[in-house]
Amino acid sequence: MVVTGAAGWLGQNLVRALALQPSRSRIRALVHEPGDAALLEVVDPRIEVVVGDVRDPAAIDELFAGVGAASVLHAAAVIHPTRFVRELFDVNVGGTQLVLDRARRVGASRFVHVSSNSPFGANPTSEDRFDEDSPLNPYMAYGRSKLEAEQLVQRTYERGHLATVIVRPPWFYGPYQPARQTQFLAAIRRGRFPLIGPGTQRRSMVYTENLVQGVLRAEVADAAPGRAYWIADAEPYALRDVLRTVRDALEAEGLSVAKRRPLPVPRAAAVVAEKLDAAAQATGRYVQVLHVLGELKDTIACDISRARKELGYEPTVSLLEGMRASVRWCLARGDQL
Repeated sequence: MVVTGAAGWLGQNLVRALALQPSRSRIRALVHEPGDAALLEVVDPRIEVVVGDVRDPAAIDELFAGVGAASVLHAAAVIHPTRFVRELFDVNVGGTQLVLDRARRVGASRFVHVSSNSPFGANPTSEDRFDEDSPLNPYMAYGRSKLEAEQLVQRTYERGHLATVIVRPPWFYGPYQPARQTQFLAAIRRGRFPLIGPGTQRRSMVYTENLVQGVLRAEVADAAPGRAYWIADAEPYALRDVLRTVRDALEAEGLSVAKRRPLPVPRAAAVVAEKLDAAAQATGRYVQVLHVLGELKDTIACDISRARKELGYEPTVSLLEGMRASVRWCLARGDQL
C-alpha cells in the first residue's frame, strides 16, 4: 500500500486505519516534513515513511521503490496555498502526474485519487444536489487544478494503464484536523463565526472516519475502476444547523459557549469577497479569508447514491458525534478552543 499526503488531515486517518488491518503487510507513506515522519512511524512498524515533496521525482521514485503491484491512495494536495495560486497547479496537477507515472511503471493494482467538490462549483439552488454526471463548473483556481488532476487520472484509465478510481469528498471534519478547522470551532464557541444570509444554504460534509471507509471501499470494489464517487455524510446540512451542532458538541464536551448568536453577515458581503478573491487570483495571489468568506454563501451539496450502490459505502457517524470527536481531539492535544 502506498499513501501520499500521509501527514495530512485525511492521510493521518487513512494510515491509522490501514495499520488496524492485519492483512496490510507494508504501508509506504509520503510526508512533506521530517517531523511528520516520527508521528507516523510510532503508529505501527509496518509503516515505512518517505520524506519528500510530491513534486520531486526523486522522492516519488523512493516512495515506489520495491513496492510492486500495490494499491495507491493519492491524497496529497494543496487546498489553501500560502501565497500564490501557482502552487495549486504545481502540487495538485504536477504532483498527480508524477505519482500516476510511477504507479503505472510499478504495475500498481489500483489508484484511488482523492479529488474535491470544487470541480463542480456551487449548486444552482439550495435544493439541488450534485451527482457524478452533473456539469463541471470549477470554482476558481483550486477547482481548476482538481479538475485537471481528475482528467489526468481518467485518461490514465482510458488508456489501459491503471485501474483508477476518483473519490470526491466535500468539507471534512474530524480528528487530525489542521489549524484552520480548530479556528473554526473556536470562532463558533466565541460567537464570532459569520452566518452568511439566513444560513439556509446547505453543505455536504464528511466525517473523516466515513471518508476513510469510502476510500478503502473504492480500493477494493469490483465496480469502481474508471468510476468517480461522491463520498459524504448521508445528507447535506444547512449552514445554520452546522453552527448550532458545533455549539452543541462544544457544550457536550464540557466547554462554555458564548450566548451571542453567530455573527450575521449579509450575503452581499460574501459576493464582494468572491469578486475580490477572483481579482486577487487573477494576479496569481491567494488570500484565504476572501476565498472562505466568498464560498460560505453557496450551497455545495451532493448525492451519495452511487457510492452506496457500487461501493457498499454507508456513513455511520453523525455530525454531532463527529464534531464531538473533533473537540475531544483538540482538547487532548491541549489546543485552545
